[in-house]
Amino acid sequence: MNSSTSTITPPATRIEPKSAGFLRDLSSVSYRALRAIPRDPAAVIPALIIPLFFFVVNIGALEPVAEGIGVADFRAFQLPVAIVFAVTGVSRASDLVTDISSGYFDRLLLTPMSRTALLLGLMVADLVLVMALCVPVLILGFFVGVEFATGVSGVLAFVLIGGLWGLAFTGFPYAIALRTGSPAAVNSSFLLFFPFAFLTTSFLPQEALTGWLAAIADYNPITYLLATLRSLISEGWVWADLWPGLLAILIVGSVSFTLAFGALRGRVSRG
Repeated sequence: MNSSTSTITPPATRIEPKSAGFLRDLSSVSYRALRAIPRDPAAVIPALIIPLFFFVVNIGALEPVAEGIGVADFRAFQLPVAIVFAVTGVSRASDLVTDISSGYFDRLLLTPMSRTALLLGLMVADLVLVMALCVPVLILGFFVGVEFATGVSGVLAFVLIGGLWGLAFTGFPYAIALRTGSPAAVNSSFLLFFPFAFLTTSFLPQEALTGWLAAIADYNPITYLLATLRSLISEGWVWADLWPGLLAILIVGSVSFTLAFGALRGRVSRG
């Protein structure tokens, strides 16, 4: 009787992609976003020119009027306004829209990369960028004679708080980018901030406001942000002046991040 030998082929081993880890994913996304900034000067230069322009014009046009109603140092009073204009609305959301429309974002979703890092990495790059944008505005402020009562540490805190405000606001354009995938919608996200920038203490101290403008300013988070930044210049380290602005950043950031990461979950589930 002939016997035949049968060879049993073992089942093929399935190779699963391995995650590099959250921190590695975060640094990769941030590094890619930061590298793209010099190649897109049109997204950065206006964010710097506009606050510098308004700072110079406001000082030239309104300084005598403001000092006449009790603003002792209008240049120091206006510097936080210029910083807020410099850091608000600056984000890589337009690049995210490009990645979505090109299909690159969907390809990333096929990898084991952390979904949170896909968005948070862009926000880290935004934080670095907006803090860098604070520097030229501060230099101009020093050039026109603004001095910090809190010294060098106050300058660093000033830049950090400005950066945190810019980071807190970035959630709105990212939420719009992830939900719409529309460059036009992302570019119009600055309009969310623009009206509130003038319905506050941009040109006059809070005690000088009256009527409906005073009522709106009382509930406008930018009012408390500006007060915090101004206290670092003029008052020194006074916790009672600092915490309202930090709380305003926390509240705005909580709302914007909730919207952004909710939009990310929606985009991932559709993908």
